[in-house]
Amino acid sequence: MIKVAILGATGYAGSELVRLLSRHSGVALSLLASHSYAGRPFSEVYPMMRGVCDLTLSEDDIEKAADVADVVFLALPHGFASGLVTDEILSKAVVIDLGADFRLHDVDTYEAWYKVEHRSRSLLAKAVYGLCELHRSQIASSRLIANPGCYTTCSILTLYPLVKAGLVKKEGIIIDAKSGTSGAGRGAKTASLYCEVNESVKAYSIASHRHTPEIEQELSLAAGCPVTLQFTPHLIPMDRGILATCYAHLEPGVGEEEVEDAYKEAYGDERFIRLVDTPPETRFVAGSNYVDIGWKIDKRTGNIVAMGALDNLVKGAAGQAVQNMNIVFGFDEAEGLGLVPGAVV
Repeated sequence: MIKVAILGATGYAGSELVRLLSRHSGVALSLLASHSYAGRPFSEVYPMMRGVCDLTLSEDDIEKAADVADVVFLALPHGFASGLVTDEILSKAVVIDLGADFRLHDVDTYEAWYKVEHRSRSLLAKAVYGLCELHRSQIASSRLIANPGCYTTCSILTLYPLVKAGLVKKEGIIIDAKSGTSGAGRGAKTASLYCEVNESVKAYSIASHRHTPEIEQELSLAAGCPVTLQFTPHLIPMDRGILATCYAHLEPGVGEEEVEDAYKEAYGDERFIRLVDTPPETRFVAGSNYVDIGWKIDKRTGNIVAMGALDNLVKGAAGQAVQNMNIVFGFDEAEGLGLVPGAVV
């Protein structure tokens, strides 16, 4: 058994970690921390966990967490992790950061997009971008894992085979993505209130969303050259889910066979990526660690429309973090993640 600590355990991603890890056969929850609810049982904050996880929440303290755990999950807002993680902490415990502080390789890019100073620049070279299907071998030997964002996981996985195989032009890629409101976090924000979101759809952070450089970084690595793209997120009135609809210009002569081969080569053996013949829907991945990916070639325009759907709190956050932990500690990659999507007809 390995011991687990979670800082930020009462946020949406943190609580999802508790839910998933409570059914993991190889771990024991040793410390749950929450600045807002310190001193209260976790099951008092989340009553559905009564009798499942009744641990008393402590204050966020990464040094204490590293002393009592083999792996520390940081489910904190951006800007916190870079001031908490040190070489000493990493000598004691593996750190999996669900925030953005270690995702971008270039610190200047991070500071430009996130508008905060990065306080542990020396650790960036040690961090591995934790998109499991792309960086599995590097993850296995890492002590510091940067868990990807939800929009990025969906967008990168949807486009990666096309870019990697050179089937699409590197210019003019457009990602139109939609998210449920849990992606905005559990903190009280007027724009996320039920009355503000219900019966409406809106685009936000147009040409300025912080996940843009993350997507460009990974697709540029896949392409072997810089990729600049247009990313527009939308907020829709549902609790959870991401749908990314991606548009790209096909290279001359590329058809259905080449596209199908590229996706099967990239994902044919992946446990959590399902290649589907019909447009993916968020309800068919809700509550699970699956990503459903489909595509359609528009012969009239010479474009391909690639679509991906995932649960932003599972594969887009906590589920992927558990998958990363499983890789590092040698568990079966699906341990604790065998949840069937919860959609009903």
